[in-house]
Amino acid sequence: MKFKEVNIKNRRATFDYAIGDTYTAGLVLTGTEIKSIRQGKASLVDTFCYVNNGEVWVKNMYIAEYFYGTYNNHTERRDRKLLLNKKEIRQIEKNGKESGFTIVPLRLFINDRGYAKLVIGIGRGKKEYDKRQSIKEREDSRNMASFFRK
Repeated sequence: MKFKEVNIKNRRATFDYAIGDTYTAGLVLTGTEIKSIRQGKASLVDTFCYVNNGEVWVKNMYIAEYFYGTYNNHTERRDRKLLLNKKEIRQIEKNGKESGFTIVPLRLFINDRGYAKLVIGIGRGKKEYDKRQSIKEREDSRNMASFFRK
């Protein structure tokens, strides 16, 4: 069975953070949440992850209410548990506790089996001059691409 291509990115994350290690995690969702994600009605803006009692949680992730849902519909911004193995959770917890590092969701997608997956990364906050450098690199690559297209 072929599923609709869902690929929701957090563009702000790569601009604000220098991403190191990345992990792919499953999500614990209710029925109406997965239906909304399959329609592409989710957002990773202002979303972050944290570790609590050996479990990784994603906070402030927006998933729109399912249009055809009844009284069983979910709340839009609730904490959702991520599914990772213990070894990955220990690594994330160790790296996330270091000063200046945070756990940032990068991409939400549906895999070939129909499950929602979230790619998270360990990010170090960029300084203002780092952001200016990444803007300059992006503009230079655009100029080079337009130069070779002519």
